[in-house]
Amino acid sequence: MKLAMIGFGQAGGKIVDRFLDYDDRTNSGIVRAAIAVNTAKADLIGLDRIPQENRVLIGQARVKGHGVGADNELGAEVAEEDIDEIQNAIDSIPTHEVDAFLVVAGMGGGTGSGGAPVLAKHLKRIYTIPVYGLGVLPGTDEGGIYTLNAARSFQTFVREVDNLLVFDNDSWRSAGESVEGGYDQINEEIVRRFGVLFGAGEVQAGQEVAESVVDSSEIINTLSGGGVSTVGYASEEVELNNTGGLLSRFTGGSSSPSGTDLDAANTTNRITSLVRKAALGRLTLPCEIDGAERALLVLSGPSNHLNRKGIERGRKWLEEETGSMEVRGGDYPRPVPEVSASILLSGVTNVPRIKRLQQVAIEAQDNMDDIQAESEENLEELVEEDADDLEPLF
Repeated sequence: MKLAMIGFGQAGGKIVDRFLDYDDRTNSGIVRAAIAVNTAKADLIGLDRIPQENRVLIGQARVKGHGVGADNELGAEVAEEDIDEIQNAIDSIPTHEVDAFLVVAGMGGGTGSGGAPVLAKHLKRIYTIPVYGLGVLPGTDEGGIYTLNAARSFQTFVREVDNLLVFDNDSWRSAGESVEGGYDQINEEIVRRFGVLFGAGEVQAGQEVAESVVDSSEIINTLSGGGVSTVGYASEEVELNNTGGLLSRFTGGSSSPSGTDLDAANTTNRITSLVRKAALGRLTLPCEIDGAERALLVLSGPSNHLNRKGIERGRKWLEEETGSMEVRGGDYPRPVPEVSASILLSGVTNVPRIKRLQQVAIEAQDNMDDIQAESEENLEELVEEDADDLEPLF
């Protein structure tokens, strides 16, 4: 799948930067064009791979290149005012070669949280290709203002995109990690999961073609209908034996003398187990998978470790677990030392994390209103107490 990626804000820019790095490492060719948009000049300077001409600084008249200070209302206003500057960069994208736009943003800050929904609305008005969002939720320990920003951004962003893919930082931060190290690890996890998914079906010259091809239309159909999506992922290593053939824990250590025909029954069972791990393990957005409207299963790895029966059995299991009749599946042969299962669950509705986020945000908003009212009262008392005989200057 060929994507035009636009990173909005600090988190969005860093994730798109990491996608470009993933493309180089894996030769997957996912990112057809990459743009970063920000109100903070320092954040744009800190990017490594996005071309200089595709780094767009907005809001200079309002915030002088210093960011919006976690004010996502201001972030939205600035994006509206400077949408033409963003469009100038987008004009250089060969949209006839692109399958979809992906607008990437952290939803807890100011610039991406406020600006990404504005940009998504603009793109949907102008272009006919799908516009997807990739939104990153802040951790619950990041503070009330970030939770409130995320809740407001989420309910706006999900309405303005064709589908909102969500990654929840709260589920992925490890105890004792530095902030920078934690975010690096999270960004790598985001790129790995979405990279395998979006890379499926892209065949370079000399590469093997899948038995059951997953191409961009399969992904687009799974994401059609809107709503919220989450991705599950699981992998097992494949090791080289002494003769150079593939012999792995994944196949239970059995292979033919030629090293090409693996135990089909064992491989099928292991694929099914991997699919269960991917669906029931850590999702990018934790949720109950029953009730998902649509799903897509992609098995990737060396072609002799993938078989149609295993993929079909995994797809049937997903149908039973989700209750959906729209479960697509296929394989993605890759010359890598692992077999992995990626599962895209689209149209999920049983998401406790989103409900909690909204409850905490409402409480935070009420508290902020109370604090503001109390602050105004206290200031009035401070200024007026014992000052009845004083007259103000004007």
